[in-house]
Amino acid sequence: MARQKFLDAAIRLFARHSVAGTSLQMIGDELGVTKAAVHHHFRSREDLLAAVVEPVRVGLRETVLAAEALRGRHARAERALTGFVAVVLGNRELLPVLTGDPGAAELLGSHPDLGDLTRRLTNLLAEVDPDPGPGGHIRADVVLSGIACAAGPRSHGADPAILRGHLLDTGRRALGLRTRKGS
Repeated sequence: MARQKFLDAAIRLFARHSVAGTSLQMIGDELGVTKAAVHHHFRSREDLLAAVVEPVRVGLRETVLAAEALRGRHARAERALTGFVAVVLGNRELLPVLTGDPGAAELLGSHPDLGDLTRRLTNLLAEVDPDPGPGGHIRADVVLSGIACAAGPRSHGADPAILRGHLLDTGRRALGLRTRKGS
C-alpha cells in the first residue's frame, strides 16, 4: 500500500479523534490493513505526524529562506506573508490538526526545525512594527493564527483565489503593509 494512503488516513483520523486519540491500529483499521503494515512505514504516531507535516515544514522553510534573502523589512514581511498564505492554502485539510489539537501542537513544538522556522517567520512579520516592544510579535502571532483559522474547515467552500485575496488583504492591514488591488 502506498505511503500516501497511510498519511491521508492519519490526517482524517487525527482531525476526527486528535493525535493522542489516534493509534496506529486505528489507522490500520481505517485502511483495512494490520497494525504491522502501518508500523512497516511508521514506527510511531510521532513518526507519522512528522511525515504528515513534512509538506508544511518544507513550505515554511522555502518561505522563510526566500523572505530572509530580501532587502528591506517590508519586502521581507510581504514575502513571508504571501508564502505563509500559500503554505496554508496548500495544506487546508491539515489545519484542524495543526491549529486545534494540543497533542499535535506539543509534538510540533518539540520539532527543532519547525520551532525555529515558526520563530523566524514570526520575526519577519514582527519587524515591520514601528514601535519597539512586544506589539510586533503579538500582531504577527494574531496574523499567523488568524490566517490558519480563517482558511480552515468553515471556508472549504470558498473559491481559493478569493480566499487567498482576503487572507492577504487582512494580513497586510493587520501588519501595516501596503494593500494591493486584486490580491
